Amino acid sequence: MKKVTLSLIKADVGSVAGHTAPHPRMFQAVHSVLKGGVKSGVIEDFMTARCGDDISLIMTHDKGENNSAVHKLAWDSFMEAAEEAKKMHLYGAGQDLLAEAFSGNVRGLGPGAAEMTFEERKSEPIIALLADKTEPSAFNLPLSRIFADPYTTTGLIIDKRMHDGFIFDVVDVKAHKKIKISTPEGLHDLLAFIGDITRYAIKRIWSKDKSIGIAAVVSTEKLSLIAGKYVGKDDPVALIRAQSGLPAAGEILQPFAFPAMVSGWMRGSHWGPFYPSAQDDSNPTFFDGPPRIVALGFHIRDGKIQGLEEKPEPGNHIPVDYFKDSSWDYVRRQAMEYAIYIRRHGPFMPAILPPEELEYTTLPEIQKKLQDRWEEAD
Repeated sequence: MKKVTLSLIKADVGSVAGHTAPHPRMFQAVHSVLKGGVKSGVIEDFMTARCGDDISLIMTHDKGENNSAVHKLAWDSFMEAAEEAKKMHLYGAGQDLLAEAFSGNVRGLGPGAAEMTFEERKSEPIIALLADKTEPSAFNLPLSRIFADPYTTTGLIIDKRMHDGFIFDVVDVKAHKKIKISTPEGLHDLLAFIGDITRYAIKRIWSKDKSIGIAAVVSTEKLSLIAGKYVGKDDPVALIRAQSGLPAAGEILQPFAFPAMVSGWMRGSHWGPFYPSAQDDSNPTFFDGPPRIVALGFHIRDGKIQGLEEKPEPGNHIPVDYFKDSSWDYVRRQAMEYAIYIRRHGPFMPAILPPEELEYTTLPEIQKKLQDRWEEAD
């Protein structure tokens, strides 16, 4: 079967009226650049998507991960979209582009990237997860349930290709180190790390079945660490291969029936519940949130994307928009109940993150201003 690289690269380069949605002209600019990439042979196929104010580029090619030409194409796409945003004076135009010029790879320049290379199976279903108003570690809980919890994924018990478990790559985003942990035997070690979502994030997950290889990958770039200051939330994306020796689509989606609290809401400084939504319903309108999660399904067929359309053309693919389904309405109502509850705390913890995790804060200035007014306590 054909070996293919699937690249999901995202960035926030401008939005209408706050952190809501990119303008259609920005997508037109992106499509123009990517179609040129197909014509020149840089990529084989592409699809664009969004979650909130982030534009995601889903591209297939045969050039491997971290390829300079592919990343340059993505960078040029975002630059063109940012130019359109600047012409319209949109909010945050170009905010995720932290450099003036491309330098070989988008990693470290602002955009987030999740890429995987694999040999196509007879049928190759893919689920792309797009998040807004949160951080890479937001995927820690759902991914651990998908790939290591038999109460979520029955396949871990009854599918012989999954029964031996998976291998997790965990990154320390502050120390820039990584570790491999094998499950189920290392499950408790894994949870000891990834339960701390202030520092550790799952980057990749591998099947122990050598014929399958990579199972999932997450963008783990942290903008505040790259730029040295708050410039916007990381808004991670993930790619997960499904079925046939890997978790079924339903097992991948089930963890999102729990609106888990994730960090990064509003100014990057609040806790909020994950709110599963369709692309068109992913505009964060309640206190710039709640944090959104979009799930899109499609197939890879001979190195190209196959969606719901009958005559697929590059850029015009229609994915399955899983959370558009009305069966998720109950979860959305729960998420809003949690969102309203935690917002009632105002500037008090646990609504806001602890001082060391706030993306920006006036606390040091206030401490300095009032330092001479402190007295010994009784």
